[in-house]
This record gives sequence, C-alpha cells and structure tokens, in this order.
Amino acid sequence: MVPHLTTALTGPLLDLERRFLDNETTVERWLRTQWLDHTPPFYASVDLRNAGYKLAPVDTNLFPGGFNNLNADFLPLCVQAAMAAVEKICPEARNLLLIPENHTRNQFYLMNVTRLANILQHAGLNVRIGSLLPEIIAPTPLDLPDGQRLVLEPLKRIGSDGRRLGLEGFDPCAVLLNNDLSAGVPEILLNLNEQFVIPPLWAGWHVRRKSAHFAAYRDVAQSFASELGIDPWLIDPGFEVCGEINFHERVGEECLASNVDKLLGRMRVKYKEYGIADEPFVIVKADAGTYGMGIMTVKDASEVRQLNRKQRNKMAVVKEGLQVTDVIIQEGVPTVERVDEGTAEPVVYMIDRYVVGGFYRVNASRGTDENLNAPGMHFKPLAFATACSLPDARMESDAPANRFYAYGVVARLALLAASIELERAAPVEAA
Repeated sequence: MVPHLTTALTGPLLDLERRFLDNETTVERWLRTQWLDHTPPFYASVDLRNAGYKLAPVDTNLFPGGFNNLNADFLPLCVQAAMAAVEKICPEARNLLLIPENHTRNQFYLMNVTRLANILQHAGLNVRIGSLLPEIIAPTPLDLPDGQRLVLEPLKRIGSDGRRLGLEGFDPCAVLLNNDLSAGVPEILLNLNEQFVIPPLWAGWHVRRKSAHFAAYRDVAQSFASELGIDPWLIDPGFEVCGEINFHERVGEECLASNVDKLLGRMRVKYKEYGIADEPFVIVKADAGTYGMGIMTVKDASEVRQLNRKQRNKMAVVKEGLQVTDVIIQEGVPTVERVDEGTAEPVVYMIDRYVVGGFYRVNASRGTDENLNAPGMHFKPLAFATACSLPDARMESDAPANRFYAYGVVARLALLAASIELERAAPVEAA
C-alpha cells in the first residue's frame, strides 16, 4: 500500500516536469554520455525538496544508511545495480568486507546493514561484517526486531606483510564502507594498497565538504540546463560558505550575517522573476557532517547575530562531538509535499548509476521550511509505487510515475556531481 501523497503544485514545476518528459531521450542520452567520463560512486542517497516551483537536492550522502526503508519489490533492481558496480571494481570478487557505523544500539540502522549485506550476497558475494568497535573481540551476534541476526566480527590486518584487511579466515577482494569516517580514518584502514576500499577514504566527512559537492552540482546543473534550455535555478540551490566559525566564542558572526544577506538578496530577485510570494529563507548548517545536526533556518541576517547560548551550543557540535568551524549557507527550498498529514521530502537511493528506489522522510512536528531529519521523523518505505525510470508522457506531468521520474533525474544529477566532487578531491597519487 502506498501512503497518501498530497502535493500542491504551481506552474513552474509542472513546466519543468513536462520538459523532462518531452525530452526524456535527450535527458537519458546526456546522462549516459556523462558516465563515459566519470565513474559513479558505489552508492548514494539524495535528499530532495519539491517547492512546487523548484525541485533541487539539498543533501547527498555517500554512505547511505536507509536500505531497510526501500520498497522490498525493488530489491531485484538493487541486486542488478550492485552486480554492475562490483563488476567495475573487482569483477572476479568472491569476498566482500562490509564495515558499518558504530551504531550497535540503533537497531534500525543495523537492519539497514543486514539489507545491504543481503543485496550484495544476491549479487554473488560472500559478505561478512567487520566492526571498528574495540569491544568487538570475537564474533558477536545481534538479534534484530525483524527476526534477522547480524554478526559483527573483529577486524584484523592479514597477509604476510599485513597490508590487507580482513577477518579471521576471511580475505576479501574489496572493503565496502558504510561508515562516514566523521571522526577520521582509523589506523587499521590505512595503507590498504592491495584492496579496493569503496567509497574511497577521501569521501569521508573528515575530508569531504558540502560546499565542494554543491560547487560541482552547480556546474552539472548549468550544463544540464543548457542542454534542455531551462533556467538552472529551477534545479540548483544556491549557497555561500563561511570558514573560521566559532559559535561558542561568537567568532565569524559578521561573515555569516553578510553571506546570509547576500544569498537572500539573490533569492528575492528570482522570487520576483517567477512571481513567488513565499518569504525566502536559508539553511545554515555545518559544511561537514550528517545526521541532521548543526542546522538552523534563517530568514533575516539579524537572526545569526542574535543567537542565544542554547542555539549556539546546538550549532557548535556535530556527530562524534566534532566542533563546527565551517558552515554552508544554503538556499532554503520549502517542501509542499505531505504524506499522511506530515511534512515530507523524498529521498532517492542509487547504486552505481541506477536509481533503485526511495522513500519519504516524514516529520509531522516540523514545518515546510525546516530540516526534517530531526526527532519525530519516520519513513514511508513503500512510497514509490513505480520505478523512477519509467515515466509515461501520456499521463499528466504530476502523475506518480512522472513525478518519480523527475526525482530520479535530479537525484542522478547530484550523483554525477558527487562523482566530479570525488575526482577533484582525490589525492594526487590516486587521481
């Protein structure tokens, strides 16, 4: 059963979706040619915002953790895509080591790990799960709410010179990270010159910056928009960056305020051009990190000069207790989508260059201009009734198959941007 989806549409987005439909051949050919020059990440998920007048990505995760929320009917798509991804990296692979986050108490996340392992097993791989937790010193079974059991095993360096990573009696061809390395790269993952580590270590949040991703996305959006003859603003959230921030010490407030004001000014010009009556807003968030931490909605530059102690404390720290020193000020894209009476946003999942499904993140306690990745959120795992790759031009632009196709197009643009972002960030010896 698909949850009820209510979307109030206005002209520009309908026009955009119709442009995608009328130019499907051009869209798919353009994307296909891009993959001749760029290698897609092994997997990714993209948070999208549908404002009715704009459809844009607001976050791209290279270590997606919600495979348990996907429509089970689409698992064959996941398996086929995983086969394609593995063949590119290690075509003769038999063993794969999966390294998850250290969330042993988050059973929803662990169900994601189990689902991911099952997908890879169906793709023809022997999959075992190695833990970075120091307390895992022997195979440790964990029973999950869905009746499955996950076994975490201690990692160890193997081989005569210790230059490979594996488990007791298990020598993998590749190491798949489902851990975003927010706290840095553990020593045990360094100098694995004989094995493929995917995604590459520099995809972790200890190196990666959201501003670098959206700079790459800006280039992709402009090129794609030129191909289709559309305004890139319709698919691209603008942004500014501030470094050397210290929220506790109120350092960098003027940089933050001036960039908020600059971005809001650009947005007002576009709102006037498109006749949008909404009040523009921006999202200020840590330039590195995830889990919905260190995020606030701002509608006027004065707001960032008047943060109280509680607000500053909230913005100052992200995952793993890391201090925020750089922030991205991103154009706010409100969501007009609601699922079961809650504010909603679509999340699209991809393996290799293929869309394999998605779900709606729903939060009834949050507004249309707020971050939904917050307490009170839940997921609708059966959100996509049809695949994102099968539009029907005979139907209305906002018919589910066509709406989901539009989601898939923009998500793949973000995936392409992630590929370019990783190329630009690669160490010289790896480039």
